[in-house]
Amino acid sequence: MDITERFLNYTQFDTQSSEDSETVPSTSKQLVFAEYLKKELEHEGLSDVEMDNKGYIYATLKANTKDDIPTIGFISHYDTSPDCSGADIKPHIVRNYDGSDILLGGGSDNLELRENIIMSPSKFPELLQHVGEDLIVTDGTTLLGADDKAGIAEIVEAMCYLRDHKEIKHGDIRVAFNPDEEIGMGAHHFDVEKFGCEWAYTMDGGDVGELEFENFNAASAKVYIKGVSVHPGYAKGKMVNANVLAMELAAMLPEDERPETTEGYQGFFHLLSVQGNVERAQMHYIIRDHDRERFEDRKRTIANVVATMNEKYGEGTVIAEIKDQYYNMKEKIDLQMHVIDLVLHAMQDCGVAPKVKPIRGGTDGAQLSFKGLPCPNIFAGGVNFHGPYEFVSIQSMEKAKQVIIKICELTAGFNL
Repeated sequence: MDITERFLNYTQFDTQSSEDSETVPSTSKQLVFAEYLKKELEHEGLSDVEMDNKGYIYATLKANTKDDIPTIGFISHYDTSPDCSGADIKPHIVRNYDGSDILLGGGSDNLELRENIIMSPSKFPELLQHVGEDLIVTDGTTLLGADDKAGIAEIVEAMCYLRDHKEIKHGDIRVAFNPDEEIGMGAHHFDVEKFGCEWAYTMDGGDVGELEFENFNAASAKVYIKGVSVHPGYAKGKMVNANVLAMELAAMLPEDERPETTEGYQGFFHLLSVQGNVERAQMHYIIRDHDRERFEDRKRTIANVVATMNEKYGEGTVIAEIKDQYYNMKEKIDLQMHVIDLVLHAMQDCGVAPKVKPIRGGTDGAQLSFKGLPCPNIFAGGVNFHGPYEFVSIQSMEKAKQVIIKICELTAGFNL
């Protein structure tokens, strides 16, 4: 089985996670794929293969030398995003892509539908970085699942290669695959002690060369607004419309500090949802910033806005629940930069130009780094995640596999 066949096989499992669930994993269908993956690892000859009752899979490729080599790990998640359907995925391969428009659905008599399912370099210029390559795309109705089944295929293929090429010396290599990353829960039940690595890498980045060891500090803010409902015909001086207060509160936050107006290292306040009526309203914000001090300032800004609203409308009118979600892994990685140096060296040896950049989001690796497992993020090759325009280059997946192999080889010459 080659990397293409392995990945295409993985896409046939619907592993969409759910933010509305309180179970672990959040959807039972994730366990169907997890069971399959566990058996596949056993079939490929990995050792210590186990899956716990929450769907976390761990396995080992045993060292082929008695040298004292650090145990390292590679991690990917198998759930797909709740943002777009992951059921009945129909991938197809565009061979030797020539830079033209790609008709995802294969044609339709409905001109409007055809317009909707065309993936064009005019809208997605990143396609032009892959001219001459073989692209795996969707049929325009689902996501593809390269986030992060491409990462799983790359890790498994790399382990198989090392298994079959004993001339490449390596220490114990641990692999792990987990559910629920897309809903921010992937690292919550990850057993770092059981994993037993000095450091690890998530294969969950985007296009070729991406290497990420900086991410947002993140918090969630749920705002509850209490109004006063009175018949609108007799409401003067009595009604307090919770919906209107929600709009007032939103207007008090900087309009140039939203996702749609920021980039790079710039943080933001993002209003995810508003629900309500005259009597009660609820707002859900996420707060993001790479800088820890500015992150704390943003949380204080929400608290100050709430205080101002309560001063104006009465104490208890507005209540905010602010909870930290994860922090910038750079705080931890900076203390062990050899973890990054190995990747940069591996990419160079594999002919990959590194693209080191901050993540405008978070990864399981961020949470794992704060649990004591330094864990930067390496490209898996997918592009346009979480929607029907997602694609992955077969050549990109091969490059990711090569980088994994080279990291394992270079670690054999690393002295702690």
